[in-house]
Amino acid sequence: MLTAVVGVNWGDEGKGRMVDLLSADYDIVARYQGGNNAGHTVVNDFGKFVLNLIPCGIFREGVMNVLGTGMVIDLEHLWGEIEGLRERGIAVTPENLMISEKAIICMPYHRTLDELEEDRLGAGAQGSTRRGIAPVYSDKYHRKALRVEDLLRGGTLLDKLVPIVGFKNLILASYGSYYVSENECASWLRHFGEKLAPFIGNAEDYLEKAASDGKRIMLEAQLGTLRDIDFGIYPYTTSSTTLAAFAPIGAGIPGRRLDNVIGVMKAYSSSVGGGPFTSEWTGEEAEQFRRLSGEYGAATGRPRSVGPFDCVASRYGVRMQGVDTLALTKFDLLAHLDKIPVCTAYDINGRRVSDFPSGDDLNAAKPVFEYLPGFNTDISRCRGAAELPPAAADYIKFIENAVGARIKYVSVGPHRDDYFEL
Repeated sequence: MLTAVVGVNWGDEGKGRMVDLLSADYDIVARYQGGNNAGHTVVNDFGKFVLNLIPCGIFREGVMNVLGTGMVIDLEHLWGEIEGLRERGIAVTPENLMISEKAIICMPYHRTLDELEEDRLGAGAQGSTRRGIAPVYSDKYHRKALRVEDLLRGGTLLDKLVPIVGFKNLILASYGSYYVSENECASWLRHFGEKLAPFIGNAEDYLEKAASDGKRIMLEAQLGTLRDIDFGIYPYTTSSTTLAAFAPIGAGIPGRRLDNVIGVMKAYSSSVGGGPFTSEWTGEEAEQFRRLSGEYGAATGRPRSVGPFDCVASRYGVRMQGVDTLALTKFDLLAHLDKIPVCTAYDINGRRVSDFPSGDDLNAAKPVFEYLPGFNTDISRCRGAAELPPAAADYIKFIENAVGARIKYVSVGPHRDDYFEL
C-alpha cells in the first residue's frame, strides 16, 4: 500500500497533523522533496512540535521514517532537530530514521546565497525562507552539489569540494560577499557527517523491499500544489515538485505506483510567502482571524496571509494532485462567523473565470464571493457528521461539490483525537 499525503493549496494545510494521525496504520513514512524551508506542526500526547526535515511518523513506535532521495538536507539543521526531539523524550535512532544516501546536502553557502539574492531583489523578493533551498536545487541540476553518500567517503570529499567551491566563489564575488573556504566546508561536513553517518542508508533498496513485502508506506509532501515548481504560481514557488505523481520518485522507488492520494486543505485559505493570493482578507479582518487561528509560518514565524476558502484554487489543486480523498482541517475556526464567505470564481478584467489561471491573468484576478450560512456553534467536540449543526454539514457538502472530491477526514482541533471520518 503506497499512499501520498499532499497539500492541495499553498502549503500549511495541516499535512503534519494528518501524517501524525494516520501513521498509526503505516509501517514507513518517507518525505520525498524539499528541505527545512517549511514546517509541519504536530500536537500529540508528547506535546507540540514543529518538524522541518524529519517525517511526522517519528512519534509512532515501530514506524520507520525516511528522508528521501528528492530532498535537500541541511545537516546542521537536521542534527539540531534530532537533538531537540531527543531532549523531549522522543527516540530518534537508526532504527526509526534513515537518510537516503542520494539526497543532496544543503551547505551553509546556499543559505548565504539565498539571503543575498532576496536582499538584492528588495521589494521584488520572492518570499524565500532564506534557508538555501533555491540555490541548492539549482546546484543539484547544475551538477555541482554534494550527496549525503559523500559524507561516507571522506578521502574524496576535499577533491569534490574544490571545483564546487570555486564555482560558488565566482557567484559570491558578484554580490561583493566573502569567499568560501574549501577547508571550512570540509570541516562542517565532517563534523555533522560523523554524527549522522549511522542514519545514512540505501533508501531505494529499503523502500523497494518494503513495498515488495507488502509494507504500508506513506509518502509525506512539503508545501502544496500552488508552490510546485512547474504547476504552481511561478516564480513564487518552491524549487521542487510537490505533486503526488513525483512522490515515488522523490522517495526513492520510481518504479512503484501510488495506491491512494490524500489531499489536505483547510476550511479557509492561508498562505505564507510571496505571490498572488486572490481570496485574501486585509486589514483588521485579516489580523483578527490570524490571531484567532494562529496563522504564522511554522518554519519562519512570518504572519500568513488568510482569506475565505478558494474553490478555484482548490479545484485546480485537487486535479493536479490526483486526489482520491480529502482531509479538511481547522474547520472549528469558522464557528464564530455569522456568514461564511467562499470564493467561487475570479473576475479577470471583467471576465468571470472558474478555471485557475496563471501569469498575468492570475495577478489581475479578483475574488467573486458567495456567502453561506454560519453555524455559530463550537464543533470542537463533534466526533461524527451526525453531531454537526446542519449549516456545518452543508458547508462540507458545498466544498466537496465545488472541488470535485470526497472529504473523508474532518479536523476540528489540533489534537490527535480532534477529528472524525465521514
